Amino acid sequence: MGHVNVNRLRLVIGLLLLSVAHLIIFGRLLPHNVTTYHWFWFGLSGIIGFAIGDTLLFRSFVLIGPRLAMLTMALVPIFGTIIAWFFLHEVLDLPDTIAIVLTIVGISWVILGREKIRQEHGQFFTGIIYGIGGAFCQALGLILSKKGLESNFSALAGNIIRILVATIAIWIVTLLRSEILSTLKKLKKKKASTAMFGGAFFGPFLGVWLSLVAVQFTYVGIASTLIALPPIFLIPLSHWVFKEKITVGSVLGTIIALSGVALIFLF
Repeated sequence: MGHVNVNRLRLVIGLLLLSVAHLIIFGRLLPHNVTTYHWFWFGLSGIIGFAIGDTLLFRSFVLIGPRLAMLTMALVPIFGTIIAWFFLHEVLDLPDTIAIVLTIVGISWVILGREKIRQEHGQFFTGIIYGIGGAFCQALGLILSKKGLESNFSALAGNIIRILVATIAIWIVTLLRSEILSTLKKLKKKKASTAMFGGAFFGPFLGVWLSLVAVQFTYVGIASTLIALPPIFLIPLSHWVFKEKITVGSVLGTIIALSGVALIFLF
């Protein structure tokens, strides 16, 4: 379908799912009594995180593959902690900092252990840059969301505002590029559309909703470290679904990463 088309379509599906959830829980399709303050912070977060950040990340997937692209996403906790220190004055103590570093080291070991980096890939450097850009946008998006979540604002409502503004922005660009029909035609690919729908359910709908809950109730550095754990969860799934061999490095990296997570909860 193409990384740009996937992002456009999954945002629409994610928005529909979030609206249905809001209707079931609060009796309304969209949040009400939303102030200009919330529209600004969540809207800016949505544009940076969804419209820009995810597009960069998906492009990185295409250029260097999901393994290395996910490695760049391990930078999100670092970016998040630094930005939160500057703008939210969040200061992590030494045990928390050690736990974050330990988790990132474990995640990196897992990803790098999956296969050797193919340095000969002509688009390697470009893919890494896209991945780093995506990681920075994800971290900045979390910080902006935390600003919007002040005063115990609903994480579900906040995510709806984020994705609504991002969807409007990305489809305005689609309209200006005269690509609306070509994008919608991609839905004829049933297998790809099914996968994209699943990605929208577990990504913009459920995953991001829960990530905002995490950001609301703990430090951004800690929340973004836990959000960076997908490579760990992918090990058994890759083994069962794609019959990939589990390496010793993957196991050791998992142990290190989970040790770091354990330290986060202990402290």
